[in-house]
Amino acid sequence: MPDHFIIQLIGLENKNIQLLDYSIENHICHIHIQLKRKKHACPSCKTRTDRIKDYRTHTFQHLKVAEKRVYVHYRKRRYACSCGKSFDEKNQGLVARYQRFSTLWHQAALFHSISAPSFTYTAKTFGTTAPKIMRLFDARTEAFSTPPVSLPKVIAIDEFKGDTDKGKFQLIIADPMTRRPIDILENRRAKTIQRYLRERGHQVEMVIMDLSSTFKNAVQQALDKPVIIADSFHFSRYIYWALNKVRVRVQQRFSEKDRKHGKRIQKLLFKRSHKLDTAQKSIIRRYLSLHPDLQTAYTIKEAYQAWFDANKAQERHDVRQSLHDFYQLVQDKQLPEFIKAIGTFRRWETEIINAFIYPHLSNGFVEGINNRTKVIKRTSYGYQNFSRFRAKILAQHFIKDFDISVG
Repeated sequence: MPDHFIIQLIGLENKNIQLLDYSIENHICHIHIQLKRKKHACPSCKTRTDRIKDYRTHTFQHLKVAEKRVYVHYRKRRYACSCGKSFDEKNQGLVARYQRFSTLWHQAALFHSISAPSFTYTAKTFGTTAPKIMRLFDARTEAFSTPPVSLPKVIAIDEFKGDTDKGKFQLIIADPMTRRPIDILENRRAKTIQRYLRERGHQVEMVIMDLSSTFKNAVQQALDKPVIIADSFHFSRYIYWALNKVRVRVQQRFSEKDRKHGKRIQKLLFKRSHKLDTAQKSIIRRYLSLHPDLQTAYTIKEAYQAWFDANKAQERHDVRQSLHDFYQLVQDKQLPEFIKAIGTFRRWETEIINAFIYPHLSNGFVEGINNRTKVIKRTSYGYQNFSRFRAKILAQHFIKDFDISVG
């Protein structure tokens, strides 16, 4: 096998390396190398010299090849200058001084630690210890540990369960335009949100959120008359919850067979009637005939879906008036579950109407980020250190669209 092929195989072909020897023992590859001799500038007097004082062997671990661990034995020259200073030759980024792993190994381990399920998994893959990988991750992800100087004009906020040393719940701030997380706050308390927005939210004009009064009050107190947009999923589900509560209440009088059947067709009840096929419509009609309250609840749900679709399709067409018409319908039907639901709608009416004025803005992408975060936490059996957890989330979303290869 040609010497240059081995050098190319381990990704060091551009380092002016000469192969001295190689061997394979017990699935471990030992490669002995040295750099081509050339003049180097003395770090003290800047005089260029190629006078060799002695040689020293620097052994370090490199990237695996064909699942064989590679150890490089680098025969390093020390040069002697006429000024009396001795110094090591420059190795063009092959390995840093005193390091037991090559530069390419550090790069690959870092990228792997960002995308891998856990630091322990990366450590096993790269033949080292988890603390070593965590130290590498902490040192190289400092950029993600620094909060942004200012936030964009439009932001989305949501909470997720992190269970770190800073609290049970954390808060994510994301950019709806790039659909990426901007920052992670250590908790969801109003004071934390207010302080953060006052420091960095001078440009923020619009905020998308769920129906959290804590978030709403914090944003209103921290920012200058922001436009708050309620996420459509979070206010629509109050109608579906009301329908389901009616189903649970009335089915207590049903036979055991009908009660079990009611649980199975819950998704059909939520589905728009015009999207049901003939068989599904027959099932729904039969089930609704079992109790008038269930029929009434289904009628209200259909009216809500018709209102939602009509206003979502237009830029703005009397959203407030049509919403008040829906309130009146609910009041006329006198189902307590829906009366309670529209109470929430009344408290968030302005924010709900904003969702139709700006139909392209929602928190749906944030839920996707939160799902990815839950996977990160679950596969690593949780994160105690909040700073490391925060950097892991931000770094993983930063590199997810890049095709990264090392070596």
